Amino acid sequence: MSTTGLQSLDYVVFFIYLIGVSAYGYWIYKKKSSKEVSSTDYFLAEGSLTFWAIGASIIASNISAEHFIGMSGSGFAIGLAISSYEWMAAASLIVVALFILPVYLKNKIYTMPQFLRQRYNPTVATIMAVFWLLLYVFVNLTSILYLGALALEVTAGLDFNYGIVGLGIFAVVITIGGMKVIGYTDVVQVIVLVLGGLATTYLALDLVSQHFNRPGLFNALALLKEQADSHFHMILPKDNPFYKDLPGLSVIIGAMWINNLAYFGCNQYIIQRSLGASLPTARKGILFAALLKLLIPIIVVIPGIAAFVLYQNGMFQQEMLDGGVVKPDHAYPVLLNLLPAGLKGMAFAALTAAIVASLAGKANSISTIFTLDIYKQYIAPHASERQLVRIGRYTIYVAMGIGILIAPQLRVLDQAYQFIQEYSSFITPGVFAIFILGMFWKRTTSAAALTAALLTIPLSTAGKFLYPEVPFLDRMGYIFLILCAVIAAISLADPKSGNNPKSLDIEASMFQPGKSFVVGSVLICGVLAALYTIFW
Repeated sequence: MSTTGLQSLDYVVFFIYLIGVSAYGYWIYKKKSSKEVSSTDYFLAEGSLTFWAIGASIIASNISAEHFIGMSGSGFAIGLAISSYEWMAAASLIVVALFILPVYLKNKIYTMPQFLRQRYNPTVATIMAVFWLLLYVFVNLTSILYLGALALEVTAGLDFNYGIVGLGIFAVVITIGGMKVIGYTDVVQVIVLVLGGLATTYLALDLVSQHFNRPGLFNALALLKEQADSHFHMILPKDNPFYKDLPGLSVIIGAMWINNLAYFGCNQYIIQRSLGASLPTARKGILFAALLKLLIPIIVVIPGIAAFVLYQNGMFQQEMLDGGVVKPDHAYPVLLNLLPAGLKGMAFAALTAAIVASLAGKANSISTIFTLDIYKQYIAPHASERQLVRIGRYTIYVAMGIGILIAPQLRVLDQAYQFIQEYSSFITPGVFAIFILGMFWKRTTSAAALTAALLTIPLSTAGKFLYPEVPFLDRMGYIFLILCAVIAAISLADPKSGNNPKSLDIEASMFQPGKSFVVGSVLICGVLAALYTIFW
């Protein structure tokens, strides 16, 4: 087994991945470059993504270093409970496919600010577009670059700053080809991600079984439960030190739903993958993503728990330290260093695939929102299709440049996954309240939506600093209810709201799924019920 850095065979495996993905992406790009590329084709790959490409792209864009490094670190510190972000996401994706996606497709919605402009007014759309751009660039993009570079530094010995720059450049190369290139290269990325991730999980379990001299993967899982029983409870009690991160029942009947439905249903970064497809194809794609979601804790959380058990039994005593303090985010990279040559290269490629795919998806969404909702609306309303595509590419360069400059400042973080979740939640209550009421309550007015948009960050900030003892998920839920009440009160006070011309086109037939979707949904929900029953 290797200790630190990559060996020759690892570099061979990694470069096969690197060249393969780049060549595949270039081939797809050349296939469509012979004709004029429209803005809808560039940003959405309209009508060209299959269901498996949509599902894979959703997962590849969603799963990144924040999961491999951050969620694995939370597995080390908290345990299996952190899996609620993934397993409840699977249930949330089903709801999105069933109720939210049809509204977008029926009303030809291509961006989230466009929805707000069409349902409310340009002011609401612009305010939220700015919020999203700030969040995507300064929280999401930078944190992915930071965690990715941290992983490269610990596993391959690559300089942290060089890692940030290299990841940014690789992501730009994929992103500038547009959504079609991203969508189909993401299929390859997910295959690499799953295979490499499973290799690391196998190693982690094998290390546990060897350490306790009880060979076999099932014995290893039993050992994890024996050695770290507190790490195998999905619902944390109030006396658990991490209750503030995962507040008990809120993860299954509380604000976790708001968090996930807003993320997967009202987030350009995720929903964009399905907006260029037909409803049946898009629904199948989202269901496929929900199925893949069930696998993610096996790939990232179990290795984190295994690292915790091994650390508690004398291993990794120095590797887990940073400045004399235990850093949970070191758990996954430490395990990667123990993989044999070749497998380590595959796992390293999986990690890189997750990082680059997520960066590319985030950068494409930043580009889409800025180009279609800021540049076209306010700077150059009559811009040609070629000009919009060019501005979209320039936006990618600028956003990635900002991310590269800011990412090194995040080295002070302990559990980066919780940082991302908490600060993303500052706009989540307002976003979800505005979207869900705008979709399904015709009386919701533009003035009410604007008020909620302006209040969401101040209320979230006040909640954090005035009531620091309240878990951020619960705080997000309370603020969501307050904003819904505000929207309802302002809307009902307007005598014209009963005849709102801005309401969306909705028909009952939109919400009738096919038989295959129903069967798949029931199976996924059955698995979730079993998991929460076993690991309650």
